[in-house]
Amino acid sequence: MEQKHDLQTFAKILTEKGYDGYFTTQAAYPDKIRESLGRYMESSGKGLEPQSNRFILRGYLQWSGEDKPRVECSIWVRHEKGKLDLLKMEITKTDRYGQPVGRATLTGLSATELPKATEAVAMVADTAKRQATPVKNRFKL
Repeated sequence: MEQKHDLQTFAKILTEKGYDGYFTTQAAYPDKIRESLGRYMESSGKGLEPQSNRFILRGYLQWSGEDKPRVECSIWVRHEKGKLDLLKMEITKTDRYGQPVGRATLTGLSATELPKATEAVAMVADTAKRQATPVKNRFKL
């Protein structure tokens, strides 16, 4: 279901759902969601960024250090006439070497239907556990 929100409302909804860490918009403007989106939209309005009505927010939902597994989310956002809505969200869990071990893609969501950050982390944590099956002894003497 498509619902469009202004920047303040959009950022408030995501922050209330636990997406309160630092994000980048189009791989730049690192800050909290509202500030990152605001700076990007201001720069694209001034012509410093290419005009696009679609962009990506990226951030970590779970981070314990560079040598630990982590969960990253990418949120595709559409911007039309000052209003924002979601296109899709991708959650990826990677191991300490950066190799993906779990991935979930959600489409057709509005900002209000987006899962809480803890639920999003659980989506990919479960897939990693399901993929790891115990290995039985293969050789017997």
